[in-house]
Parts: sequence; C-alpha cells; structure tokens
Amino acid sequence: MSLVARYLEDNGIPTVMIATARDIVEYCGVPRLVFVDFPLGNPCGVPFDKAMQSSILDIALGLLESADAPGKTVVAPYSWPQGENWKETIFTQEQPFLEGEAYDNWMAAKERYRKLKSSES
Repeated sequence: MSLVARYLEDNGIPTVMIATARDIVEYCGVPRLVFVDFPLGNPCGVPFDKAMQSSILDIALGLLESADAPGKTVVAPYSWPQGENWKETIFTQEQPFLEGEAYDNWMAAKERYRKLKSSES
C-alpha cells in the first residue's frame, strides 16, 4: 500500500496511510501517515469499537486536509486495551508462534537472505 500511496501522490492524488508498522511504512516514504500503536492487523482500532474507528478515520481525514507537505506522521492517541504485552511477541529475535519444521524453514530462509544480501554488497 505504501508504494501505491506514493504512486497516487506522484499523479496528483493526495493520500493518507493508517498503519501499525510505523518504521516500515515511514521507510517506504509514504506522504502522510496516521500511526496507530496497535498489533498488526488493527490499524483502524479495536475490532467492533466503532467510536474509536471513527475517531481514527477523522484523524486521517484531518491530516489529509491540514498537511501542508508530504512526510507528515500523526500518532493516534490510543493504547491497546489489553496492554503492551503484544509487543513482547513481535519485537523478539525468535518467532514463538512457529514450531518444528516451520521454525526450521524460517531460520533457513533468514540465512539464505543474509547470504544473498552479503553477496550483493
């Protein structure tokens, strides 16, 4: 979606991304971002919380209206209701949700990627 936003902007259509992976989305160079510090898959708020979802959409539309230049990030003023424990699973070296052969395949793919990147340098 980040690349689509950049393409649309290049063709005169203003965009705003609502996202949870701030580092990745900003790295891709999106024009405008509403960052929601929630688990992946929940950029528009807590499921079934219509008031929060409407508020996040209002923030995005306000950013679209007020941003005077690309490169603007606004942080939504919400915290995940179940706490910050979800970050412990996401921001680790290991992937605890993978087991057995799936974990071995993931580690092998990481090693292939490291070798590929080092050979390109």
